[in-house]
Amino acid sequence: MDPIDGLPPAGPIAPAAPRRGAGGGGFRVAAETVARPADGLVETDSVAETAMAGLLALQEGSDGGAVRDRNARRRGHDLLAELAALQRDLLAGGPGQARLARLLDLADAVPLAADPRLRDAVAAIALRAQVEAARYGAG
Repeated sequence: MDPIDGLPPAGPIAPAAPRRGAGGGGFRVAAETVARPADGLVETDSVAETAMAGLLALQEGSDGGAVRDRNARRRGHDLLAELAALQRDLLAGGPGQARLARLLDLADAVPLAADPRLRDAVAAIALRAQVEAARYGAG
């Protein structure tokens, strides 16, 4: 192997020298960059809230579509279960106002899915729920 011009040959590796004393640590923030309230203490709660908000935003951006799809799918299943319960109520004599109100509440707050096919399917289920609720006097 040819040596690289300008670099001395490699020698044995020695352990790293300790840094600036026993408890020195590595990361430090300059005093003028830390916002300090009048009493001189750093507000750790606001720093923690900011860090948590950043982590949640990062997580939302990375898998937000999966979370939205899961929520929309869950709402679609809930709507289908309420529509099935409405059918049973109709066979037993008629739906109650509580059932119709619950059906409308579920249909009004449908989360948007990231997947367009799922979004269309859940929107169609919600529309059917609204039509059925209006047919039997809710709304």
